Amino acid sequence: MSKSLKRVAEALAAAGLSSEIREVGAARTAEEAAAAVGCGLDQIVKSIIFRGETSGHVVLFLTAGGNRVSAEKASAVAGQALGKADAGLIRAETGFAIGGVAPLGHLAPVRSYLDPRLCAFDRVFAAAGTPRHLFDIAPADLLRVTGAEIADFTE
Repeated sequence: MSKSLKRVAEALAAAGLSSEIREVGAARTAEEAAAAVGCGLDQIVKSIIFRGETSGHVVLFLTAGGNRVSAEKASAVAGQALGKADAGLIRAETGFAIGGVAPLGHLAPVRSYLDPRLCAFDRVFAAAGTPRHLFDIAPADLLRVTGAEIADFTE
């Protein structure tokens, strides 16, 4: 088990959640992930990361698979201009590589926002620290364990 996958499993267990982590093969897009677990596209939690221009730290936007993050709305929600987060910054602050960023189990606290569309489902599926692993979670539990704020940041 990779360090990233183990960190997600430990974070889920520490939160009292018994979620099944599924190995799904290559699931680099929301469409591939949805097909792999047999769910709707919007049940996939995409982790979109920006760099805060003021803070210099990553800001995480958890959005439904079929939605796109609006850079303008995201900046307004975050209270600062947002720029592209490079792979090094993402790895340093979350511990995950691009394509497998989980919403929890980060190396350091990450400011997070959640797309309200995700709350329409009983269960959603998110990356479990690798591009090949997903876990399912109730949106209310996702909010609780990430400390995310529900916000309107999509196009």
